[in-house]
Amino acid sequence: MASSNDLSDESNSAILEHVSNITEGCRLPVLMMSSQEWPLAEVISIADKENQKLFYIHYIDYNKRLDEWVNESRLDLRKIQYPRRDLGATTALNTGGPNTPKKAVPGTTSRPSSPGIPAPYDPITGQSVLAALQLKQQKHKKRKLDSLDDDEPIRRGSLTELEVGLGGLDLPATMPSTPNSVTPSAGGNTGLVPRQTGSLATHTEDHAITRIKNIRMIELGQYRIKPWYFSPYPEEITHLECVYICEYCLKFRKSPKCLERHLQKCPFRHPPGNEIYRKGSISFFELDGRKNKLYSQNLCLLAKLFLDHKTLYYDTDPFLFYVMTECDNRGYHIVGFFSKEKESSEDYNVACILTLPPYQRKGYGKLLIEFSYVLSKHEGKTGSPEKPLSDLGLLSYRSYWKHTILDILINAKTQDGQEKPLITINEICDQTKIKKEDVISTLTNLELMNYYRGQYILTLPSDLVDSHTRAMQGRKVPKIDDTCLHWKAKDWAKRGKW
Repeated sequence: MASSNDLSDESNSAILEHVSNITEGCRLPVLMMSSQEWPLAEVISIADKENQKLFYIHYIDYNKRLDEWVNESRLDLRKIQYPRRDLGATTALNTGGPNTPKKAVPGTTSRPSSPGIPAPYDPITGQSVLAALQLKQQKHKKRKLDSLDDDEPIRRGSLTELEVGLGGLDLPATMPSTPNSVTPSAGGNTGLVPRQTGSLATHTEDHAITRIKNIRMIELGQYRIKPWYFSPYPEEITHLECVYICEYCLKFRKSPKCLERHLQKCPFRHPPGNEIYRKGSISFFELDGRKNKLYSQNLCLLAKLFLDHKTLYYDTDPFLFYVMTECDNRGYHIVGFFSKEKESSEDYNVACILTLPPYQRKGYGKLLIEFSYVLSKHEGKTGSPEKPLSDLGLLSYRSYWKHTILDILINAKTQDGQEKPLITINEICDQTKIKKEDVISTLTNLELMNYYRGQYILTLPSDLVDSHTRAMQGRKVPKIDDTCLHWKAKDWAKRGKW
């Protein structure tokens, strides 16, 4: 009869054998510490560290910012799903779940990867990451323009004239149905080949290297922040427990002592460039990506830690950067930024936008968005952000569009002889500088448009008006004051090579 010790040894050896069978691409339930649930996860990479196997996993149908290294104690080995053999080794690198879009490695084409790229690397420290990315970046690629989501934009000429019903309206049961959602495509033409230069561009494929976070922690000013995604910082700093970043010039250092020495020599206490707006403690600085190349590149490296849907490029010449800061007696502290192309054929007024995590959920994101439209107003044209947006960016933009358009509709004036105010889509666009497709999508998502007696009308429910009023009263950050902006639009087309 076998002893209990023998049974225990057999059980442990069976578990170890089971763990050794786990390969990249396997899926199994993993304990998520924040919720104590066991969602299905995919193994992205495997590493041996200090005689212990570690698994880098992606929770299926969850945002990639939750990806993490786990040990075998958090794996449910009873429900392993092995990758199909006939899909080959590359399948394991590109199975991010049904809701995870494919993305491109920086500078790659849609062709298979080059056999010259060195395969081995340390998944913990990111060894050979920079070398691989630099080799990849030499290739030319085409980037697909994605829409805000999968819906097609509405194309109805009858939507140009709308009646605003502020008190609600009883509609007949036979009223023609209207679409539930309208989403603009990027630039209105998915066949266009977008730019390849710039700071941060959309990418369309995924790669094992770029799916693994390579920076554990950063210290920026008084905040320690845990990065969400991969960013191609130099290989030699990826093994550090924390990367120390100067909050004024954004240069990175290996230790607190190195940062302290740097701060004694750093000539900046604010971003380089021109301060074009100041009200209270909030300032905006405009930077030319050609004149302030080093700062712009460091800003993009920092932003990539918190943006997954962008690929970093080092040619910042075609871009302008608008950095928002909060000022105190120590200097100007970066809160967030957005970039825009000097010349955009698709009328984008934002290429990349980010509010740093310590300042999120405080109203700064909407302030950045509002500032981008104030610049569009001074340029005399409507604008729209480059698609696709991140999940948080999409929420912020939809909220801004909603409240800005509702403010226009609620305050619409009744003309002589009219029972209800009349307003056109073009008039809304002219007052807000929001692009027509974004206005239509917002009105449709709010289910404000109804078809009645041969025309489209807008019906504003009283509860929607009340919620808008409460939101405006509870706004945490004051709106942009146009009188505090000291800026003139430039015609970059007349300036040649910027």
